[in-house]
Amino acid sequence: MHQANKNYIVPQMKIMDIMQENPYTMLMMQHFEIDFRVGDFTVSDVCKQYRINEKLFIMIVNLYYGFRPKSSIDYSDEDVLHIIRFLKNSHNYYRFEKYPEISQYIHQLQESNPEKEMKLLEVFFNEYFSEVLDHLDYEDNVAFPYFVSLIDRNYKNMKTSPYSSKEYGEHHTDIELKLKDLKNLLIHHISIKENISLRRKLLTSLFELQFDLYIHSLIEDTILIPLGIEKEKILNA
Repeated sequence: MHQANKNYIVPQMKIMDIMQENPYTMLMMQHFEIDFRVGDFTVSDVCKQYRINEKLFIMIVNLYYGFRPKSSIDYSDEDVLHIIRFLKNSHNYYRFEKYPEISQYIHQLQESNPEKEMKLLEVFFNEYFSEVLDHLDYEDNVAFPYFVSLIDRNYKNMKTSPYSSKEYGEHHTDIELKLKDLKNLLIHHISIKENISLRRKLLTSLFELQFDLYIHSLIEDTILIPLGIEKEKILNA
């Protein structure tokens, strides 16, 4: 995945500078429910204001810069809830903002370019969207409640659980990868005679979606699942 900038984010950096260097981090701000009116606040300032673990915030923002976590950190129960809320907010972004936007672009292109290929593109996207919805529903209704339960359950209840972080990891799929096929159709195979600007908007939207889905998966793979495994070890000790 493309690295927008090689600079590793540290607590003293200003949020405004980070957003200007890497606009994708505005999505991160939205998922954290942080107001964009950050003024001259630093990372440390914003974390204090929104009561977010500074180390957790820095770990996630650096994912947007292409840096994977080099070591784990000790998460509090509140950190677990922050991570789950972040991921749920990203689900809302996919369901209610990005996918309707992409669907509208495809429909508009089909109206001015009624070739068979455009219809196939719409069918491909609808099938993909259906698969994504199933994935998001599974996380919202099965996986996320389980991870929340790890900080609520007592030892006795934990021992009888039929679910585990490992099972979630095995079920987990990289739903952003199939977007490559959709982009390839637009770039290599579908000829659009009109509305070139609309085609650009569609591709831009697909790139944005793919990148955020990639980060979403990284957070689950590098933070949430290892965190769950550690919680399970403690409860089963």
